[in-house]
Amino acid sequence: MSRRPPTYSELCDPLLTEDVEELLGRFQQKDSVRYQDFSSIWREMRFCDVFLGISTQSELRRFCRVALATAVKYFLPPYSYQIRVGGLYLMFALYQKQLFKPPVNIRLALRDWAHGQTFLRDSVDSGHYDVVYIYQKLTFTNAFHYTAMPQLLTFQKQRKPKRQAMCTEFLGRTTAVQDLLSANILEEVKNIQGLYETLKQATVGGRSQVAVTHRDFTSRLKDTMTEFLTWQEKNFLPQGSKKDRHEEEAEESSSRRARLLSSIKQKSYSSYQEASRSRRHRHLEVVDSAPQQVQRAAAPRRKKPPSLRVRTWKTLGVPQEDSVFLPWMMSAMEKKE
Repeated sequence: MSRRPPTYSELCDPLLTEDVEELLGRFQQKDSVRYQDFSSIWREMRFCDVFLGISTQSELRRFCRVALATAVKYFLPPYSYQIRVGGLYLMFALYQKQLFKPPVNIRLALRDWAHGQTFLRDSVDSGHYDVVYIYQKLTFTNAFHYTAMPQLLTFQKQRKPKRQAMCTEFLGRTTAVQDLLSANILEEVKNIQGLYETLKQATVGGRSQVAVTHRDFTSRLKDTMTEFLTWQEKNFLPQGSKKDRHEEEAEESSSRRARLLSSIKQKSYSSYQEASRSRRHRHLEVVDSAPQQVQRAAAPRRKKPPSLRVRTWKTLGVPQEDSVFLPWMMSAMEKKE
């Protein structure tokens, strides 16, 4: 079965994803969730021209479906709240600016409907009314098409679905550890630990060495959380500091190479054995190794050991010239009397 050529929408899918990530990256640098900041970036990049240049209506409909699906991808977890707000604004802008009539609806799977409601509830609690207005406007215009699957189901399709890599710079950080460290939970744990030690001392005295918890549990927990937050700050840098991270990695690799070379030199110097004092003041005799090599080359070869037949003759006492038999015989012929 011949494979059909890729369509226009399939060819533009990776390029569209790259442009969308550029748009959301600029919106992330704004450090804002206002629709005014997003619209200024939209107009600056002239993102509304993305629908131009498509001749047929069928291909335009496919491309609108791909563009809206790309925007929905950044509206859902595990991306951060600001990136999800940018995905919502992008869905609204693409839905309003598409050239296909009637407009293509935004496919939203039923499993993702709960994520949208949680996102809307968090926006209301945080007071981000721009986000609430845009979401409600999409809902009132019937822009969402609630489906069972996020993508359109097609039959007799032999190709494997492509899995696009997620942009790590847009992922949301977990704040549970930071909230735990900033709250008074560590102090409460320390008080409970002290109360446990007091009750244990009053019950069994100093005779028992059994402990249900570690004595330094609070300090170890604090060190672990601090280490995690340090790792998080190091690996989840904003987009503007990507170059600094690459420079730090280059410096770290160069320092690692320098340490490796120094360790090799140290090993080679440590394997050198210094001569004793009695041999230090001796004059070195210059020995020409060329004649020795010539003598070794001219030395006779090692004698080949005698064969089994010769050793058998020698054992039986039969001289070699008196033996009368052909080479293929196993034994000699008996002599006539």
